[in-house]
Amino acid sequence: MIRLPLLDADDAESFPDPRRALSEPNGLLAFGGDLSPQRLLAAYRRGIFPWFGEDDPILWWSPDPRCVFRSEELRPNRSLRRLLTRQAWRVSFDQAFSEVIRACAAPRGDGHGTWIVPAMIEAYEALHARGQAHSVEVWEDGRLVGGLYGVAVGRLFCGESMFSRASGGSKVALHALAQLLRSWEFPLLDAQVSNPHLLSLGAHELPRESFLREAAELVRHPDRPGHWAEQQVDLQALGDD
Repeated sequence: MIRLPLLDADDAESFPDPRRALSEPNGLLAFGGDLSPQRLLAAYRRGIFPWFGEDDPILWWSPDPRCVFRSEELRPNRSLRRLLTRQAWRVSFDQAFSEVIRACAAPRGDGHGTWIVPAMIEAYEALHARGQAHSVEVWEDGRLVGGLYGVAVGRLFCGESMFSRASGGSKVALHALAQLLRSWEFPLLDAQVSNPHLLSLGAHELPRESFLREAAELVRHPDRPGHWAEQQVDLQALGDD
């Protein structure tokens, strides 16, 4: 039997120490609470995130190890550089958040994506309205072909999900985001739970203790609130990295 702390419904800042998360299932920490902007931001600042299915209570996680990208190390490989020279794609930020999160939530051939339930979509749209959740969009002739979304706290970007409707679409979104994060001195892009696909894109695994220590320093920096719609990334320059 699994015994978990129940979050205080009236205290959005109340979370157990993430080091107390279960080892099986890996990282499960607590349940309950809500998905208010205040609680979500409090969770991300502590290295905790929500992840649950449609028929589950709200579940909170802090896995060990943690999957992360280093923005300074994330550079396009040869095949992606070739793709960037061939495709007439355009990247934008925060111009189609609702479309991106719904594309990420759509069922996929591998069965992933359905955990982004309607309550999650509503919660992250509320964060986006506050200028704390952000999207990256990749366009081809006005059609959205890839993207990702996540939450920025301090100098830490917490990635949530990404999608592709054309080969390489999510990779371009990831590298465009990394270029922007480098320019703002955001060294870490949290990818939460490791899997072979993320590792193939250049992610690393960090012991939870190392991640929590580094994240705690990054979230002490002032937030960069507001939408990022004015930001631009030169895909040609990205291909030259």
